[in-house]
Amino acid sequence: MSKSVVHLARLKRRFVFGGGMKKITFLRLLCRLSGAAMVTLMAQMAFAAGEELKVYKSPDCGCCGKWVEHLESQGLETATLHPMNLAAVKQHYGIKPAYRSCHTAVSNDGYVFEGHVPARFVTEFLQSPPEGALGLAVPGMPVGSPGMEMDQRFDPYEVILLKQDGTAEVYKSIKSPDQQY
Repeated sequence: MSKSVVHLARLKRRFVFGGGMKKITFLRLLCRLSGAAMVTLMAQMAFAAGEELKVYKSPDCGCCGKWVEHLESQGLETATLHPMNLAAVKQHYGIKPAYRSCHTAVSNDGYVFEGHVPARFVTEFLQSPPEGALGLAVPGMPVGSPGMEMDQRFDPYEVILLKQDGTAEVYKSIKSPDQQY
């Protein structure tokens, strides 16, 4: 995490609990942030109240570890678990086989994030979960998605919105690497 983002997070704590004039100053500061810094700061603020993603993965999967690093680099907090039966975890949380990948993350509120979902969309989703949502999924292991970086290669992919009623729809279509951050 960049020093400027850490500094802004400290300023946020100081300004939000200060008086009205300080809040206005903080809002001006937010308006000057770059897009990437804003997303990171929003992620930190969303998870400031103790939000933590429980990530269920195989202990031997390198891409899963890289995905966890991606989440953490964007300000999200994680706890990694290595269950004996990962398929049972996915079944327990209602993730259909067609939408499965190599790891599953679960928020404090029970929302699931299956596969290599970019941290940007995890944060966006948690800030305003769609009604009836189960979570998000990136089925398979698309080359170039967070944790699946391979040189400059990139395969377009879709982030799928999983619904509690068992249906699904496209949440985001990722056509280029820069759309992930």
